Amino acid sequence: MTLLNAMLAMEIASPGGPDVLSPCSVPVPVPGHGQIVIRVAYAGVNRPDALQRAGDYAPPPNASRLPGLEASGTVVELGPGCTRYQIGDKVCALLAGGGYAEYAACAEAHALPIPKGLSMREAACLPETCFTVWSNIVMRGGLKAGERFLVHGGTSGIGVTAIQIAKALGARVFATAGSEEKARFCETLGAERGINYRSEDWSAIVTKAGGADLILDMVGGPYLPLNLKTLADDGRLVQIAFLQGPKIEVNLAPLMVRRLTLTGSTLRPQSDLAKARIAAEVEAHVWPMIEAGKFKVVIDSEYPLPQAPASHWRIESAGHIGKIVLKVEE
Repeated sequence: MTLLNAMLAMEIASPGGPDVLSPCSVPVPVPGHGQIVIRVAYAGVNRPDALQRAGDYAPPPNASRLPGLEASGTVVELGPGCTRYQIGDKVCALLAGGGYAEYAACAEAHALPIPKGLSMREAACLPETCFTVWSNIVMRGGLKAGERFLVHGGTSGIGVTAIQIAKALGARVFATAGSEEKARFCETLGAERGINYRSEDWSAIVTKAGGADLILDMVGGPYLPLNLKTLADDGRLVQIAFLQGPKIEVNLAPLMVRRLTLTGSTLRPQSDLAKARIAAEVEAHVWPMIEAGKFKVVIDSEYPLPQAPASHWRIESAGHIGKIVLKVEE
């Protein structure tokens, strides 16, 4: 299929605040071996996009320099070696970059069919969070039915996804959030207890319940020793971000005596093969949850592509509940 030579995109003019995102005209991506090009309908907005915009999260080598780590859309071009999709198929995809644009390229193995019953708008909210949550709480963290699970930032895109997946797996779910409204919202998603960290001692509450078998944390900094204290014996802490800093002094003795596990990961730098394996697991396990009604997409707000700066102001305000999306295709 012949595409236009140029497309509208939002670029990072220079590192800085949300207003450095600016519209530009750039070449439409050409698919390499095993890649597809999609006409983007919606793109998800994620905190790593804001970190990249601020100059704190560089794209991997050979990735698009444009922000945007997930999108939904229609397949419009197939690179050599592609066998799963055909022109016109509707997909949502994990991207290494480039979602804030009219067209985006990705590995065919990183694109998944739209779950039955979901719109393009809803599907754009899935890849980054579902890949991150499943790979960290199940593939890395080993969460099992009956275990106690704590997620911090329960109303973030990651948080609402983690609560629902953990609940569907049969875990007892606890979630922290920054207000009473948000704490109660976590409970509507399946959390046994939403905890307002501004007015309640989350560590004491979870410890009283028996301690967490698994914690998913995005805060870092001073939360690290508290997380380790809150774990049950043989518990696991999975770190996926550090909004309050990457460095903290920790006493290793309790970690050894209580057989705790401290691990972590980031999704974007992983190999294409590793992401393909995660994609296969997500399709096999999470898509059925969605289609069975055990997991719903929570959307906070939507902005047209040229209003990407407003979407970044929104995500950095910490006032959002759920996902933020950009509408690309008119």
